[in-house]
Formats: sequence, structure tokens, C-alpha cells
Amino acid sequence: MRDYLLTLCVTAAVTYLLTGPVRKFAIATGAMPEIRARDVHREPTPRLGGIAMFFGLCAGLLVADHLQNLNSVFELSNEPRALLSGAALIWLIGVLDDKFELDALIKLGAQMISAGVMVMQGLTILWLPIPGVGTVALTQWQGTLLTVALVVLTINAVNFVDGLDGLAAGMVCIAAAAFFLYAYRIWFGYTIEAAAPATLFAAILMGMCLGFLPHNMHPARIFMGDSGSMLIGLILAASAISITGQVDPDALKIFEGSTKAATHAALPVFIPLVLPLTIIAIPMADLVLAIVRRTWKGQSPFAADRGHLHHRLLEIGHSHSRAVLIMYFWSALIAFGTLAYSVHSTSMWIVLAVVFLSAVGLVLLLLPRFTPRAPRWAEAVVPPRYRRRKPAPEPEPVVGEGKAVEEDLAAEEEKVPVPAGVNGATAIGHRSRFSDRSKAGARG
Repeated sequence: MRDYLLTLCVTAAVTYLLTGPVRKFAIATGAMPEIRARDVHREPTPRLGGIAMFFGLCAGLLVADHLQNLNSVFELSNEPRALLSGAALIWLIGVLDDKFELDALIKLGAQMISAGVMVMQGLTILWLPIPGVGTVALTQWQGTLLTVALVVLTINAVNFVDGLDGLAAGMVCIAAAAFFLYAYRIWFGYTIEAAAPATLFAAILMGMCLGFLPHNMHPARIFMGDSGSMLIGLILAASAISITGQVDPDALKIFEGSTKAATHAALPVFIPLVLPLTIIAIPMADLVLAIVRRTWKGQSPFAADRGHLHHRLLEIGHSHSRAVLIMYFWSALIAFGTLAYSVHSTSMWIVLAVVFLSAVGLVLLLLPRFTPRAPRWAEAVVPPRYRRRKPAPEPEPVVGEGKAVEEDLAAEEEKVPVPAGVNGATAIGHRSRFSDRSKAGARG
């Protein structure tokens, strides 16, 4: 665990320290696109934050390769090299898109090629565990198609949710934390070495997000851009592929006894095998809803709009920070709730806790529509938005006020007109001044 924490800290430190220079580089190269109709920020903000995140990934893999307990991951498996190859390709395409705005079909093709590069180097799904049946081996074409589909879906789900400051990095960090705990339990608890690469990928992914978040929280000083969102989406998908397709469920010794008993025993284990899909359930739901919404309107599925879940939270009345925290809450509830159920599936307290927290989440979600008002005796200890508004006192009429205003207007009109040659943008006053410009020019 200490080696994983050291790798995480090094990755976070490198990402954090490089984000500042990368921001200056993005400004110097003009990677600051104009504000679009669907954007929620008000000022042009530099992109290319994915450059710092990619070098954080390289630093994390380099450090892990020199640690005694993690060096075996690189010696016994080719998955770290496969991940680095696919990440480098998708990162390069993302950098070009952040600067030149590539077509959506080009990015989709690059995502599929990146997934294919990882498949060629061994990072692919070899079998699928099915409760009550056992392990079902996949052919080479089936494994390749399933791997490419999972990578493309995860990348676009993360890319779609990258619409508010700190949203994508925070949600992926929560997903990586839950997945790290599950993968570490499989590797350390069941002594299955095949789960070590996925554990390492999740630790590095957490470090990348934690190092970038201080620069990306609202108000963001830099955006990760497609170079960052597609990169972390690919790493998250690679972690899922590594542990789902490489770890043999028979090694967990869950298929013992009758079929019914084996199915019941395998249930808490099979749920986290698709944990990356559950922890990005919200981005995936946003992706599906966006495709349906745009297709229903006769638009391209890749056409951008302001109908995403985070946009709807802002329309309800949530502030920027509160909308991000609500998305964090639901992501953590789904991810860690699934993780807890995988450990103690027979505990009713876990189900009750998830139900209770879901109710709390619904209350927080609808809070702007039902804003409570505190009683007057408690107004001193609650935020201002929960206090009762006092009516503003009407100004008392002043005797002779109307006459004074007329005299001021008359004095303004009698002022000396602006001389010729003065910039009009600096002229402040009534329009009556501009009627005397011809006279002012004649005097000059």
C-alpha cells in the first residue's frame, strides 16, 4: 500500500507543478477558444491541461517501475506499456483538438485506433464471468469489439460530463478511488497478481485528478480540454478491461457447491467487475440522454447543446459549486455503495444507508425549488439565503428636489462643449453635448 501511495503522490505532485507552466504555454499559443453558446464560463480560459496530466501519468509509471513491490507489474505483464501507447495516441489527438477544433468523426476514429493499439499489446477482454454459468471464453474478434466499445463509451461519457469547473476530474477521481479499493482487495485479499495492473492504473488516475483539481475548481484557471478528458476516460476504461478480462473468477473460488449457491456467492463479486460502468453511471446516462435528445430533434448525436445534466442543475437554480458537489455526491453514492455491497452483500444496513443517502440527495437536488425560510429567532445563525427578506424602506420626498434637478440639467446644458479631437469613448454626459460639435469644430 505504501508503494501505491507513493506513486499516487508523485503523480499528483508532477501534475500539480506542471499545470502552471502549461497554462502559460496555452495562453502563449492561443489555446483559448472563444466562449460558445453552451459554455457556462464568462471569460476565455486556456485549455491543454491534459499535457500536465499526461506527464503525471508518465511520472507515475516511471516511479512504479523502480519500486520493488510494483516492478513485477512491468515484468510479468505488458499492460502498462499498452496503456502508455494508447494514452499517448489519444492525448496527441486531444492536444490537436484543443488547439485546432478537430471534427468529431476524427476524434471517434482516434478513440477506436487507441483502443486497437491496446488490444494489439494484450490489454483486452479474454472472457466474461456469468453467474450460474461460469467463465465464458471470448473469441479474438469478440474480445476486440467488446474492448473497443467499452473504451469508446467510457471516453465519451467522461468527455460529455466535462462541462463545469472541476466536474470531470472530481467524478473520475471518485470512480478511481472506489475502483482502487476493489482492485486492491482482489489483489491483496485473494493474492491474485493479475489484478495488480488495474490497481496501479487506478492509483495513478487518482493522482492525475488530485493534482489537476486545485487549478480546475471554480473559478477554473485552466481546463483539461479533450486532451485531458479523453485521457482519463481511456485510463479508467483500461482499468476495467484489465481486471474484468484478465482476472479469472475461478481463482476466487466462488463456483463451489450447487449452482444456486454459487450464483448467490458470486453476486457481490460480479457487480464490481462492472464497477467502472456503475461509477460512471451518471455520465453514461447523460451520454445516452444526449444522443436520444439530439436524434429526436433531427440533429447529429455529436452536436453540442445545453441539455446535459449539469446544465439542468444550473437551470433549476443551483450555483456552480453546488451543482458540482451534487454530481460528486451521486457519483460517490453509486460507486461506494456498490463497493460496500460487494464486501457485505448480506448486510441490510448497507441497503438502508444507500436508501437514506438517496433521499438526502433528492432533497439537495430539489432544494432551490423548496427553499426553506428560517424562523426569525434563528436568522442570525443561518446563511442569508434562508432569511426572510425585509421590505426596502421607501425614500422620503425632499422638498424642492424636483427644482434642484431641473437646475442641474440646465447647468449641464450650459457647459462648454467638448473640443474637437477628443475621443468619443471618453466623453461622458448627456446627448445634448453632441449637437454642438459643429460649433466646437468651427472654434478650433
